[in-house]
Amino acid sequence: MKKYWKIGAATVLALALAGCGSTEKVSKKETEKVEQETASKGVAKDETQTISYLDVEYTVPSEVKKIVTASLEAMEDAAILGIKPVGALEIAGALPKYLAADLEGAELIGDKREPNAEAILALDPDVIVGTSKWGEDVMTKMNKIETTIPYSHISTNWKKNLLILGQLSDKEEEAQNIISDYEAKVADAQVKTAEQLKDKTVLIIRVRGGLMNIYPADVYLNPVLYEDLGAPIPEIITTAKAQAEITLETLASVNPDAIFLQFETSENSDAPKALEELQANPIFQSLKASKEGQVFVNAIDPLAQGGTAWSKVKFLDAAVKDLLK
Repeated sequence: MKKYWKIGAATVLALALAGCGSTEKVSKKETEKVEQETASKGVAKDETQTISYLDVEYTVPSEVKKIVTASLEAMEDAAILGIKPVGALEIAGALPKYLAADLEGAELIGDKREPNAEAILALDPDVIVGTSKWGEDVMTKMNKIETTIPYSHISTNWKKNLLILGQLSDKEEEAQNIISDYEAKVADAQVKTAEQLKDKTVLIIRVRGGLMNIYPADVYLNPVLYEDLGAPIPEIITTAKAQAEITLETLASVNPDAIFLQFETSENSDAPKALEELQANPIFQSLKASKEGQVFVNAIDPLAQGGTAWSKVKFLDAAVKDLLK
């Protein structure tokens, strides 16, 4: 359980962070000094609360005012909940375009792989909402600054993610309403798409590094198709254990009826023409999906993380619209 560190410890912590590598911990002497300063400042017990998330308990202030969203997943859910974080990640030196208006005013804190600890420290956050994708070294560094919650990147945890962010921001009612509204939309969509999808093979393919990638059924945007809309799960998805490359030859053997193709420029800097080259490839053009006009490029913003309320709401609407064409 992490302690709520006050500003009095910030100077010591900044020196500790600056003097150690990403995998090193602050020395025992430095840690003791931080704890002594924290104790001398004092945080009354009734000024903190214990929250539970995915069977782990975290200590945060009883009133959380400053949230740092240190993951795109957290940023998407902050956007849909109307939360204004004090800090957020950058893409190419700015807030991601698809979230910029909702998160306007947030200070930039670096990239998603390892946010800038000093920039976060300067914001004096009440809590940091990171990602379960981080390694132990990054989590350790973030927890030296403030209580850090490893927001799950697994799509099936989307409700728990949204609810914990709602709890932190005093927006639990809004979070529950978003969930209820989504479930109602799913029920309505199933009626519309059930007949059309029952015998169809539908794939979501993400082009990254110039390569086509697929994901397991419970990862990325897949749960919207296979769980919420009830599309049959293709064998190639069933056997995928994580993000997996798929070749054109394998794709041709699957010959899907529909393809949702996601391509983000920043994820393909070494292959900027990968999308147009793929679409021009004779094998790709011979696919049933291509011939029948059922290839949908960037149905939602290509940076969308998939396993968030924001992504699910946007993709459900897009998928129903495209599949009913």
